[in-house]
Amino acid sequence: MFLRPGADRGSDPPIYTRSRNDVEKVEWGGGTSERLLTAKDEMGFAVAHTIVRAGSSSKLQYRNHQEACYCIAGNGSVVEPDGTVHEITPGVIYVLPDHEPHDLRGGTEDMHLISVFNPAITGDEKHTLSEDGYSSY
Repeated sequence: MFLRPGADRGSDPPIYTRSRNDVEKVEWGGGTSERLLTAKDEMGFAVAHTIVRAGSSSKLQYRNHQEACYCIAGNGSVVEPDGTVHEITPGVIYVLPDHEPHDLRGGTEDMHLISVFNPAITGDEKHTLSEDGYSSY
């Protein structure tokens, strides 16, 4: 049963919805993230609609979260530090179980991802460039 944080099972409906129009767009450098579920939702994970701009390149590393991203539109790639390239197209998921640094690249068109984070992000994180050149939080 899904409840809003602080909801009373007796008075509030157990299911709720949230639209991309209901949440703030967060600019992260190579695109935007609409954080649909965050830690305040008390689900144990977070969900975001992420848009990676065509032609962009962003070196990222989530040092406190595991991440899985499922492509729903567009194209791009994820590049490992050793140069291994993983092409991303609709229907492909990429998974970063061990906080791997990666270069997220937009392809010939904007890439739309459904991103899941564990543990949940708070939603107000900002990327910070680290000494090794990867933006992290």
